Amino acid sequence: MISPFLALFILSAYFLLLLYISHLTSKNSDEETFFTGNRKSPWIIVAIGMIGTAISGVTFVSLPGSVFTNSYHYGQFILGNIVGYLFVMIVLIPLYYKLNLVSIYTYLENRFGFYSYKTGSFIFLISRSFGAALRMLLALKILSVFFKEWDVGILTIGIICMVLVYLYTYKGGVKTLVWTDFMQSIFLVSAALFVIVTIFYQLNLPLSEIILKAQEKQYLTFFDWDWKNKQYFWKQFLSGIFIAIAMTGLDRDMMQKSLTIKNVKDAQKNTLLFSFFIAFVQILFLFIGVMIYLYIEHFNIPLPMNNGVVETDKVFPEIVKQGYFGMITSIMFLLGISAAAFASFDSALTALTTSFSYDFLQIHKRENTKRLKNAVHIGFSLFLLCIMLAFSNAKGDIFGQIFSLASYTYSPLLGLFMLGIFTKTQWNDKSVPIACLSAPILAYYFNGLLKSSFDFDMGFLTILTGAVFTVLLMMVFRTKRVFQ
Repeated sequence: MISPFLALFILSAYFLLLLYISHLTSKNSDEETFFTGNRKSPWIIVAIGMIGTAISGVTFVSLPGSVFTNSYHYGQFILGNIVGYLFVMIVLIPLYYKLNLVSIYTYLENRFGFYSYKTGSFIFLISRSFGAALRMLLALKILSVFFKEWDVGILTIGIICMVLVYLYTYKGGVKTLVWTDFMQSIFLVSAALFVIVTIFYQLNLPLSEIILKAQEKQYLTFFDWDWKNKQYFWKQFLSGIFIAIAMTGLDRDMMQKSLTIKNVKDAQKNTLLFSFFIAFVQILFLFIGVMIYLYIEHFNIPLPMNNGVVETDKVFPEIVKQGYFGMITSIMFLLGISAAAFASFDSALTALTTSFSYDFLQIHKRENTKRLKNAVHIGFSLFLLCIMLAFSNAKGDIFGQIFSLASYTYSPLLGLFMLGIFTKTQWNDKSVPIACLSAPILAYYFNGLLKSSFDFDMGFLTILTGAVFTVLLMMVFRTKRVFQ
């Protein structure tokens, strides 16, 4: 098991490396560098780095743990993601480059008007703030396990990490993120491979026998054809498409790096390569889950339980914590969870700063903006820290409920962008805030009605329900000529 001193040394060395990369990438940087990276980022580096942004600390531990209850059904969702990324590559990337956007929500102003623009950006700010803070909080709770002997609280670890993230992002901005996230993605994938190799070595079984045992336990079951289940194929596949479009193509955080690439063709190649990279990494983490549960059964290791229910999110960390995988693999796990957490968090912090500065403060129209940009960066750092503190005593199931809200909060963005792209109608701009506020509420009650009346769970398809209600409300408001 890793001692607190060794964990501190490893994390210190890791952050020193991040600071060094920040120093190299922020030389001769200006405010344009922070926001756009001067549009000179290598597309293949961006594609690899986006893996770290997409894979949070939650995914790092939750995806392997989910195999116990959901088998390989998440793979259906991954297939849908690939189709969604193709839409982003073919439709959204060319659109953003044609308009030369820094903030993708400027599109809504061009297409609908002022209120649509501000509403779209506000939805992103709220959704990404809570999502990033809570993902980081869960990662901090995992990291705190390594310092349990020192009785160091999450508040202390959170403040230290927040200061460090601020230090390596405040100057170079998105240009620095392109390279730090590239490095962190390498650490993340390396940690996954180390775990797989370690389990293979300790089980000392041929691959064919491992696959046979996994099939017997139904860990490798891919398709689910029961339409009432959350894991039903068409629910997973379709929701994978729409969530990839909304949470990648319509998300300022995910798009900020693609928009630093010099031209549209390279940005499209980046998105295509990323779609296959992220699918591979997610499948890899699912396979880690299969291997871990076979490992637990083989060595008769007790599963973490709470009131008779397996706490799947704790399975992976507990195995590492108890030292079953050895020192080297434990170190790689520590680096991997750090990379997953901070690549997601630093990217979100920079995107929040960029979005608020551009969309609300109009920083690109001001002079001497360095202090203002730094103030916004510090402000969001403190805001994210406050969210983490507010939810520091929340339990794992609460985290799951909060993350599921992303399907509701992003659904109006999906509806608005689809209206803008696929219609030529001039919609009622002033009604957009009301439509975007009302649609998720209507979707929530509609989904509840389906569940109670027909025992049908929408699952991740909630994002489509909210988008449809957004479109319908916009049609009603236009017909009734309200808010004119």
